[in-house]
Formats: sequence, C-alpha cells, structure tokens
Amino acid sequence: MRAEIPPPDFHLRPYPDRPEENRMSGTNPTPRKLTLDDIRAAAERLKNWGRWGKDDEIGTLNHTSPEDIVSAAQLVRKGKVISLALPYDSKGPQGGKTKYPAMGRFNPIHLMLRTGTDAYSGVLDGRKIRSADDLFIMPTQCGTQWDGLSHIFYGEHMWNGYDIRNVTTAGAQKCGIEKTREKMVGRGVLLDIPQMLGQKCLVDGFAITPELLDAAEHHFGVTVKRGDYLLVRTGQLEAMLAVESWDGYSGGDAPGLAFETLDWLQSKQVAAVATDTWGAEVRPNSSDDANQPWHWISIPIMGLTVGEIFDLAELSKDCAEDKRYEFMFVAPALPITGAVASPVNPLAIK
Repeated sequence: MRAEIPPPDFHLRPYPDRPEENRMSGTNPTPRKLTLDDIRAAAERLKNWGRWGKDDEIGTLNHTSPEDIVSAAQLVRKGKVISLALPYDSKGPQGGKTKYPAMGRFNPIHLMLRTGTDAYSGVLDGRKIRSADDLFIMPTQCGTQWDGLSHIFYGEHMWNGYDIRNVTTAGAQKCGIEKTREKMVGRGVLLDIPQMLGQKCLVDGFAITPELLDAAEHHFGVTVKRGDYLLVRTGQLEAMLAVESWDGYSGGDAPGLAFETLDWLQSKQVAAVATDTWGAEVRPNSSDDANQPWHWISIPIMGLTVGEIFDLAELSKDCAEDKRYEFMFVAPALPITGAVASPVNPLAIK
C-alpha cells in the first residue's frame, strides 16, 4: 500500500512534483487511503483473541518469558541508567495549541499539603515532627505513558473480546492497567530512524514502514525478537523541546508508524512498542474513515501495549556512542486499579 522505502543512506528531501525522486530520496508518496474494509480485514488477520486463553487481560506482554528477562539482565555491562520520561510538571505537552478535539487532558497539577514554611512557623510542632506532604492531580496520559488494553475499543468490544461495558465510571473491570504490574521488564531495542537517515527529526506525516524497520535492524546490527520492548525514535519530541513549544504535538501531524507495521509487529511477537510522539502512528492518518486506525487494531485486536511520549534523546546519543542498540528495559506501570493507562518512568539500563 506504500512504496518501499529505499536503503537508509538516502536522505529526506521533499520533491512534491517529482514522484520518481521522492522514491529515491526516502520521502513517502501519498498512499491509497485506508477504508473500513481494510481495517476490518486487518482485524480478522491479526486478531489474537483467545491466544492466551479466554480470561487473558495482558495480551502481547505474554510474549516475554522469565528466560527473556534473565537474558536481558546480561545486557547490563556498564551500569548506566537512562530515564526515558519527561518531567511531570506544568510545562508538559498538554499545554500546546492543537486542532484535535479536546480530550480533557491537562498537565499535572502539584499542590502542597504541608510545607517547610509551615514547619518554620511552628504550626506543625503539635504533631511532634516537622515534614512536608503534597498532592498530585493528573490524567494518566498527560505525559510519558503506557496505553492499557482497556483504552481503545473496536466496535462494542475491547481486548480479548470483552464487552466495552466492562469499562465504567468505576474504571476498567477488565484489562485494567494494574493487571500488568509485574510486566514491562525485558530486552529493549531502539530503532533510531532519523539517526539512520542522517536527520535530526523525521518530517510530519512521514510514515515508518515495515521496510524501514527492516532496514533499521540491518543498519544498527540488531534484531527485534519475540518478547522485546521496541522503542522507535522519530525525533519529534526533541524538536518540540528545542523550540520550547508543544503547539501541534498533541493530536497534530507527526511522523509515526504506518498501518502496515501492524503485520510486522505481529510477526516479530514484540511485547510492546513505544515512540517519542503523542500517538505512535503517522499523522495525518492514512484514512478518512477512521481516526487513529493503527490504534483500532494494535490495542483491542492484537492486545499490544503501546507507549507514547517517551523521551529517547539521551538513549539515542548513548547507543550511537557505544553502538549497542539493545539494553535491559524496566518500565512497570503504576498499579492503579481499573485505570486504562498509566504514567511511567521507563529505564534503559546498559
């Protein structure tokens, strides 16, 4: 459905009126628009319902075995720990302007219940201990986060065929993020697409295809295996930080995973995939009939855990320096009962 991406030594150069040079430069020609029939066909082809039993609530996280975790621990050689999280504060990505319909998300609100000034004044001395305490209010998806399997629906069903009415005002009765509390640990792999193409950041609307993922494996000398946690860098988050503006980030145009990568991810049997963009998949979407069509299939049909808004800048630099694009990955979700997503501080340990 999309033209094959050429070898990675070609650079991104826009030639809107010269399609033959688009193919040679690595830019994406306009694909045929996905229809609902295409999405339905993908749902039938990639459906994992029942694969891990009728009661399963964690999907592809099942791909990671205890042996995989032991092997991942052997990748720690220099004891370097790299956080892949943005700070959770008032300067987060929810503050930018966007044309995307409002989702009710906002940046974290941090309030103090007791402070050092309270202690200094003596008002806390009746408790016979001086201390500080605080309160934090935030949407679970306002910053670096995991999408839970109760986050996206397909028609009237969610992951593993559960009725969507299992998600109520009391939270997710099925597939709550707390079910993953002993997961998100294993081998991490970084596929650094702009690094491979000699770019700082992929352009908005650039679709990362299966061919490009294959090329990245070859270029970086790493193979994505069953049970891996795949991180795909586009450079978009760093570009936003560089200009000190989040305008257009949440729900705006972005480079990202093409719809066709769903088959690639299924064949690789990854545990989870995460990117440095707001929504993982390429935007504008390749469909007029569905918003975020990649999400329609990845989460409710495949049971794939998806991470978004990961800060991959420091990891990119470190991998480029030591030429090692695999590492131990530790990023458990907070066990918030019934939550459909979770903030996270993902760690790459090398």
